[in-house]
Amino acid sequence: MLLPWFITLITVLSIYFLDRWENRHIKSLFDWVPAILLAYIIPAIISYVLQLDLSQATIHQYSKDYFVPLAIIAVMGSLSMMQLKSIGWKPILLFISGSFCIALLPVILSLWFSETSLVSITLVAEGYWKGIPPIVGSWIGGSTSQLVLKELVDCPENIFLSVLVMDNVLVNVWTILMFQIIKKSKFLNRKLGITDFGMPQELRSVKKHVWSGWVCFLVLFSFVVLCNWILDSFVVKIIVLSIIGLLLSNVFPRWNFRFVLKFGGILIIIVMAVLGLKLRIATLGFNTSFLGFLIVWLLGHFVFMIGVAKLLNINMAWVPIASMANVGGIATAPAVTAAYEEKWMPHAVILAILSMATGTFWGMFTIYLLEVLLI
Repeated sequence: MLLPWFITLITVLSIYFLDRWENRHIKSLFDWVPAILLAYIIPAIISYVLQLDLSQATIHQYSKDYFVPLAIIAVMGSLSMMQLKSIGWKPILLFISGSFCIALLPVILSLWFSETSLVSITLVAEGYWKGIPPIVGSWIGGSTSQLVLKELVDCPENIFLSVLVMDNVLVNVWTILMFQIIKKSKFLNRKLGITDFGMPQELRSVKKHVWSGWVCFLVLFSFVVLCNWILDSFVVKIIVLSIIGLLLSNVFPRWNFRFVLKFGGILIIIVMAVLGLKLRIATLGFNTSFLGFLIVWLLGHFVFMIGVAKLLNINMAWVPIASMANVGGIATAPAVTAAYEEKWMPHAVILAILSMATGTFWGMFTIYLLEVLLI
């Protein structure tokens, strides 16, 4: 059946060209409704209008076997260890502490409120606990990790869309708050007695001939085909491809980082468009209790990072930078950083890429804890 492929193609092309349209109204739309959310909703709307049920279409198996693994190996293939080293150990440790808190805090909150209806009804009976790992993936690793974790935990489509909408609203509000907080860094440093304002090392880019995009694509695709042939477990496949992607980006000096990162972004849109074919709009719901849970979770992450920054005696500006590298991503992290120090923008990008590379594994950690301690 070619119709699901056609709807997916139309969706991806529409998102791709709209995102590049220099129109202030379109730009404003993408500021509040990101491409990943539109890519998920558009196929669902088309299916709803045409009264189609495409949840069992063969394209979903192709997505799980090829599109998702390709996105994983591409994202992992965009991380350079040499660039990561130039940031310094304190900002990296602060960033990792923020990731750890995001992965662990929902489990602690669930145990803390275990006797309330939030946990017994919303999280357990209504199944909203399955929306927690995709949020961990979204906040730490971005869209790629979010999609992988959705598959791993088998999150229902109606809960996943509800999570996407709430996540989008929170991230937009959080970005605005981080813009304001980073401007108060000097005040916070003074109040908390922070004395270390050291600058990270300058990132130096060496101009050299890199492999063409086609060569990189063939390398990535070959490894995906090989893993599909050898491995049966989806989880094992994702872990192996993550390791291969990391090796490719750090072993081959002519690796094309720019292409691989852009290719990964396009694959994410494709995967979301395919997932949108499964969504039944009539089943969509919005849970206010779960939204409150997310707000407490996000605020707890930020307070924890402030405490870690105080212990490390590191410039408070790194707290909103590291938080946005976790929660925001590769676009918003450098934007927030520019409000304090433009020279740090490349370092924020590297932290965001590190976030993309590790989000899936933090989400697996959360799934394990939830299944052992809550469910």
